[in-house]
Amino acid sequence: MYIYQHENWPHFIWDQTRVLTLLAQVKWAQGLLLGKMQNLGLEIKGKAQLQSLTEEILKSNQIEGQLLNVQQVRSSIARKLGMPAEDIPVSRDIEGTVDMMLDATQYYNAPVNKKRLCAWHKHMFTSGKSGWYAIQTGCYRDDKLGPMQVVSDPMGMEKVHYQAPDASVLDGEMEKLFDFVNNDKTDNVIKAGIIHLWFVILHPFDDGNGRIARALTELLLARSENRPTRFYSMSSAIEKERKMYYKQLEITQRGDLDITEWLVWFLEILEKAIKNADVLLKTTLDKAKFWGKHQSESFNERQSKMLNMLFDGFKGHLTSTKWAIICKCS
Repeated sequence: MYIYQHENWPHFIWDQTRVLTLLAQVKWAQGLLLGKMQNLGLEIKGKAQLQSLTEEILKSNQIEGQLLNVQQVRSSIARKLGMPAEDIPVSRDIEGTVDMMLDATQYYNAPVNKKRLCAWHKHMFTSGKSGWYAIQTGCYRDDKLGPMQVVSDPMGMEKVHYQAPDASVLDGEMEKLFDFVNNDKTDNVIKAGIIHLWFVILHPFDDGNGRIARALTELLLARSENRPTRFYSMSSAIEKERKMYYKQLEITQRGDLDITEWLVWFLEILEKAIKNADVLLKTTLDKAKFWGKHQSESFNERQSKMLNMLFDGFKGHLTSTKWAIICKCS
């Protein structure tokens, strides 16, 4: 019996004491991080946001086995946020994926509805394909090829981990989800955990459901902080515990309406993501500290350029020949 087959679906319940204790810890971690970032200049905060969003998009796709080009993702985000960007060609699917994430985080207070999510889906799959396979884009699945199932193992030996609700009920079920996102007064951090699970349970699209669930999570976390800037990556923390992520989802999807264990796991991962922001943003913050410490000293253009390249992770050995080529000097 799947969770959506229970009589009181979708009225989730959870242990208030356990969940609220963890929520307080998450709120504390959020406050500490935001306080630390508040003291940095606009330029540094912009670079930190660029780093966090890049990491979020890369890791959200990596969870699903999709490896995106780092430079293309970073360049696309920078251009769309009005920052200096590398002049490199960017694939349409990456541009679309970036558009989806920026819509979620920059317009976090805008209503969530079918039109908006279908636009996200269409942006993600601009070619109308997922890998080699043609899929329906910009609309809910229709199950013409059979029920939506999450399976593993080779063809002919498939193990069914989960079967989603029939396509015929999706419109009604998704409207309940939208009403909860837009109107329910539940704390937005808890709501992020609930919606992440709820969306994956419904699995409304042919593909990309996990990535859209994580984009909705980012939207609700932005609401919880009442700001569009992201300084940590939830997907980065999830990717490190990918097997447990899928295990928790499978257990909860096959359980009853008590989602305490899922929310506990979600909040613990979120707290790790926030606390790991120092590691994620180390390069950006180290660079800021260096230039702050030496702001009264003068560096020529070549020195500034090379120091920034070293902070950004120069690969290989730096030789005088490479220096001359990079800085266009003798």
